[in-house]
Amino acid sequence: MSPISKYLSAPYKDGARGPLAFDCYGLVIAVRHEVFDLPLLPSLGGVGRGRLRANTRAYWEIKTSMEECAPEPGVIAAAFAGDYLEHVGVVVHLDGQMKVLDTNPGGPRIRPVRDFESCYQRVVYYR
Repeated sequence: MSPISKYLSAPYKDGARGPLAFDCYGLVIAVRHEVFDLPLLPSLGGVGRGRLRANTRAYWEIKTSMEECAPEPGVIAAAFAGDYLEHVGVVVHLDGQMKVLDTNPGGPRIRPVRDFESCYQRVVYYR
């Protein structure tokens, strides 16, 4: 059983930080900490679907403690619409390739990095 299996059955809920449901940022927090043993990121209660300004403000707050990088397991995939942070996912290594695990109202999904990137104007990766 894959260490990310439990996240694939968790439904999407705006503002949820787990363990039973997640929004996109909540999923990133949990997977980075529980699967990759990375420090917990701040909860950022004001972020969420459709809150582009709040998401972007939060992004600028935590960006200073992160380093831009290429896709690798455990890094954050930050998706932008213009200058606004629209969505986040976390990179995982699965089936021999880098993929992005993310969630939306349709539920969690795993897509190859290229497929994730094709859905957004710009994607930047952070460790």
